Amino acid sequence: MKLCVFQGTFNPIHRVHIQVAKFALEHYGFDKILFIPAYLPPHKEVDNTLAQHRLNMVKLAVDGIKGFGVSDIEFQREGKSYTYLTILELRKIYGINERINFLIGTDAFEKIDTWYETDKLKDLLHFIVFPRCNNFNPDNYSRLKTSGYNFEFAPMEYIDVSSTDIRNNLNQGESVNDLELPVVTEYIKENGLYE
Repeated sequence: MKLCVFQGTFNPIHRVHIQVAKFALEHYGFDKILFIPAYLPPHKEVDNTLAQHRLNMVKLAVDGIKGFGVSDIEFQREGKSYTYLTILELRKIYGINERINFLIGTDAFEKIDTWYETDKLKDLLHFIVFPRCNNFNPDNYSRLKTSGYNFEFAPMEYIDVSSTDIRNNLNQGESVNDLELPVVTEYIKENGLYE
């Protein structure tokens, strides 16, 4: 199986997450994009009372989309959601010995060398990096190539949507067109999230 992992906080998941995953599925010919919401992300301050809601929203967002799946692997483990431990488990579950493909934005990838067990992790993953800014310069990442990280940049145009902006807008009572995922918007309203 040609597996690709899309791990993130998804707080909340929005249309660009779906567009990125669809692009990767079609452009790279993956069999499956596996969304893995982080239970307790080690690099972000997150309200952990929203953890189950974030997982529920991802499930709603990807339901019925061919080639998409969701894993609660990090919820089963609880504690901090270290990518290295997750990837080790996925290799066992799917019987994968080669590198697993991993979708990541440039903002997170810039800090990849600070991640838990990063020297071991870099031997397990092939990173597909999506630009998260307008003035993206691939030369800024040459140090990571020199350090042995295996990656390529996805030829997808940057779209300026962020979960942070969505949360801030919802918190201020503004409507959010950037979600454009009706089931997620409805779930947020029903559960009074981000108010």
